[in-house]
Amino acid sequence: MTVRVLLADDQVLIRSGFAALVNSADDLKVVGEAGDGAEAVRQAGALRPDVVLMDIRMPGVDGLTAARQIAASPDLSEVRIIVLTTFEADEYVVEALRSGASGFLGKSVEPDELLDAIRVVARGDALLSPRATRSLIARFLAQPGRSGPDPDGPAPVDAALDVLTEREREMVALVAHGLSNEDIAARLHLSPLTVKTHVNRAMSKLRARDRAQLVVLAYQTGLVRAGDTYPR
Repeated sequence: MTVRVLLADDQVLIRSGFAALVNSADDLKVVGEAGDGAEAVRQAGALRPDVVLMDIRMPGVDGLTAARQIAASPDLSEVRIIVLTTFEADEYVVEALRSGASGFLGKSVEPDELLDAIRVVARGDALLSPRATRSLIARFLAQPGRSGPDPDGPAPVDAALDVLTEREREMVALVAHGLSNEDIAARLHLSPLTVKTHVNRAMSKLRARDRAQLVVLAYQTGLVRAGDTYPR
């Protein structure tokens, strides 16, 4: 199956370079281009790509706003977003994930990494490794003034998690600690398919688009706190 890609960047040269690279892969195809966030949203609605490569800094509607608009549309629930930027700061990573992106890449990424990233996101996985995502979000939420539980206080768990079963909460916590489905399966003596089913149910109940957003929710709700280690 060919993965259909939409490119959103205000620089024509960058779009052309990415288009040539993406189209060089047999299993990937650029189906559209946009020069700003508003056009990216319109193109996403019209073309229904599998993956959008979205620049953050664009005139008018920026990439994060466009990502939020795409993620908020029920008709575009299957569209996955990779945010691209030259600003590789933790704040941008977390804001990208909170905006509905499935991953984050710096524009200095190697060509093969970019192509692999598109494939990873297209199949519904988070682009950043779970461990890297957890580390970034933990550092971000631990900063003064950021939302999230007080690392020095008690750890109340948000009522939003009441929709989860105990097993699903356990799965979400382990995902947030950086474990893959295979890691969780080995740890809990379950099959990877059973773990995947529990994780998918948790994502559905919490309205998370993918595992990356599950990690964000785990920290925001207090299920996991910055500096926590999962029990052995």
